[in-house]
Amino acid sequence: MKIFAIRDEENESEKDVAYLFYYEKEKRFYIELPDDADPWETPLLLSSFLKKGQRTVNAYWSRLWVQQRIVPTDRQNLGMILRDNGLDDYDEYKLLTMTDGRCAQDSYYLVPLSKHDLPEELIKRNRQKVEDVIPLPHAQLLVFFRDGSVRKHDVRLLPEEDKRFYPVVQNEAVFRKVNVETDGYGICWGENLCIDCSRLHSTGKKVPLTLEEFQCFAKERVMDSAEAAEELSCSMQNIDDLVKRGKLHPIKEDNKYRLFLKSEILQRKWK
Repeated sequence: MKIFAIRDEENESEKDVAYLFYYEKEKRFYIELPDDADPWETPLLLSSFLKKGQRTVNAYWSRLWVQQRIVPTDRQNLGMILRDNGLDDYDEYKLLTMTDGRCAQDSYYLVPLSKHDLPEELIKRNRQKVEDVIPLPHAQLLVFFRDGSVRKHDVRLLPEEDKRFYPVVQNEAVFRKVNVETDGYGICWGENLCIDCSRLHSTGKKVPLTLEEFQCFAKERVMDSAEAAEELSCSMQNIDDLVKRGKLHPIKEDNKYRLFLKSEILQRKWK
């Protein structure tokens, strides 16, 4: 991860008006705005987030801000520009940093920072990022956060405010493909269909459970086929036969493995 402060050459105080984060492997940008950000000092494209009370700029708009500051992909002499700057291909991050983020449209520029230079407000904000997410029946999500809190969310109403979420709600296979966004900035289905972590953290129903407790359940109460066979004092072939006859019900299976709830395995011993 690379971190930069966004500053304004016309501001003599050299204050940080925003912070840019770049994740090399995912090639994704995110921008964080200070709690006391001034709309008049904030880059125009980003100031709209302040008006909505948001301090985290999502990956789409963060990347758009970057793209406005570098050579566009449709530039006629793009190949020559890349060669002159020692680039083999179009790289948004390298094009941005070779000019320190400067462009002709404004006076903003980038200053490299380490994570130790970040203000406490961003450290606190980081604790509200998503640690993990579990899809539940009936379009419900169980979301775990870095601060240890857990919230349950019903996503069935999302299409009313954003029609792009219709496939998520209407197709369970799509819904279950939910993932944690880069560095916990939210949850997502694909690249751009996302719900940011601040919204997830401030809404939903609190659940009196921690990720550690959930992991403890998975560790203590989930068994693979070999463990099930040992518990039932039978062979792996017997386990396969019980599954085929509908006597055992794997909670997850693949060509190479099956996982069972320990409670169901124990109940087989009582029959």
